[in-house]
Amino acid sequence: MSVQAIYPSLKDRNVLITGGAAGIGASLTSAFIAQGARVGFLDYDKEAATALLAEIDSPDLHFEHCDLRDIAALRSSIKKISAALGPITVLVNNAARDDRHSIESVTPEYWDERIATNIKHQFFAAQAVMDEMAQAGGGAIVNMGSTSWIIGQGGMPCYTTAKSAVQGLTRGLARDLGAKNIRVNSVIPGWIMTQRQIDMWLTEESEKELMQRQCIKRKLVPDDIARFVLFMASDEAGACSNQSYIVDGGWV
Repeated sequence: MSVQAIYPSLKDRNVLITGGAAGIGASLTSAFIAQGARVGFLDYDKEAATALLAEIDSPDLHFEHCDLRDIAALRSSIKKISAALGPITVLVNNAARDDRHSIESVTPEYWDERIATNIKHQFFAAQAVMDEMAQAGGGAIVNMGSTSWIIGQGGMPCYTTAKSAVQGLTRGLARDLGAKNIRVNSVIPGWIMTQRQIDMWLTEESEKELMQRQCIKRKLVPDDIARFVLFMASDEAGACSNQSYIVDGGWV
């Protein structure tokens, strides 16, 4: 991404990003590196991660392959990143998948897998880093939500359930961790034009609806989210916690 604002407080910070290899995650990874931070990212997609590592080519970037549905593997990967970079003081819980599914198709097993994919790991990642954040003097956690549940989008009830839970998780963690000087917020993206969204769901009809509903008449891109997350992770947002911030071009 092209660097806009510079946040001196992010220089030399140790940042952990889940799902950091592609889409919004890749923009987050690049953005924090551009700020002079040390970044560890987790992802299941080795191919995308390898490509991003080659593109950024920084000694301050560390990747761990991880299936976030496996909490033991998540904990192990976070320990490896902490050992490589130092204590994590910024966590961005970005990983998710918005696969479409009908009500009729959902089994108990699918429900549990979607919850594990979209919300469970956010709690356990925060749990894994909270003590080292506290020992470092504090930190910032940014949980990624979605406007899909706010606008009542259908066709993926497991996903919208999980994403609505991000707000409750954020507020609960913010209250419990505030005494440790750990800020917890969520960022709620609208429809962001990642390659996955373009390939799978952007049509002439859906683009027309997008332009009708958004106040800002342009497509939003991953860098729009990354720039806001940088601010939320920096000391400039030092008085911000227990909140959810919508970045959707004014759709909601």
